[in-house]
Amino acid sequence: MQLTELQTFLTILEQGSLVRASETLNVTQSTVTARLKSLESELDQVLINRQKSGATPTAAGVRLQRYASTIANLWGQARREIALPQGYSTMCNFGCNADLWDVIGEQLFNYIDSTVADSAVAISIGNDKELSEWLNAGLIDIALTYRSQANPTQQSFPLHEDRLVLVSTDSNSPVRFDPDYIFVEAGEDFGREHAATYADADTARISFNNAKVALDYMVRQGGSAYLPQRIVIEPIRNKQLFELDNAPVFSRQSYLICNTNVISNWPWFDDCLDNLTSQRLTTVTE
Repeated sequence: MQLTELQTFLTILEQGSLVRASETLNVTQSTVTARLKSLESELDQVLINRQKSGATPTAAGVRLQRYASTIANLWGQARREIALPQGYSTMCNFGCNADLWDVIGEQLFNYIDSTVADSAVAISIGNDKELSEWLNAGLIDIALTYRSQANPTQQSFPLHEDRLVLVSTDSNSPVRFDPDYIFVEAGEDFGREHAATYADADTARISFNNAKVALDYMVRQGGSAYLPQRIVIEPIRNKQLFELDNAPVFSRQSYLICNTNVISNWPWFDDCLDNLTSQRLTTVTE
């Protein structure tokens, strides 16, 4: 099996046809067909259903797709690490939950960027499920996440606890039964606690799975939502948002999860972790 065969297989699935795959890869359609046939022959399985409506994976193709994606990603990472920029000897592959990038993620990145002179940094933004998969596959070395679970080859370090506060563009907005309430996903624990606390409330008309996107929308369009306190500091100071009095407050714990065999070779890691855990997150009252 050759890597080009796997990459061609993945491109066929992405593009939905052999013709478009050949255009994307800048090779002839006969080359795409030959690569696919070679892969199918080696696995003794038909991987692609070729129909007039397009190309779709067979059951065997679906099973192969996950492994093929991991292999292709690992190869891409290996190429990046081998081809480090001149003057750099190591690579830190840093994954971050999108909701943790503001303040905490940037703080971690800035420490590595300014302190570890010989390390290049690759940043991947994703959700907790993706970060866990990338860590397990070795695609990233460390992950800033809300998920505490780590496998035996990883270490989990608790970091800051996010306070989720109810804010609104209207200081007189009701705490309960606000027709302009926006639900912002913040993990399974928050979902359960929120549902129990607001069991008598209607389902929100609008919902987001990213706090920063929800904040941007709310500042423009109005409404109320539970958001991490650290990202609403400036909007509150600027009177764009108001924290609603007497509203329940929720919390969400963040973690740094690391592949142990990688961080054992980073002499700077302990100081970095101390720096990260010692920094207080600014609050609105300061």
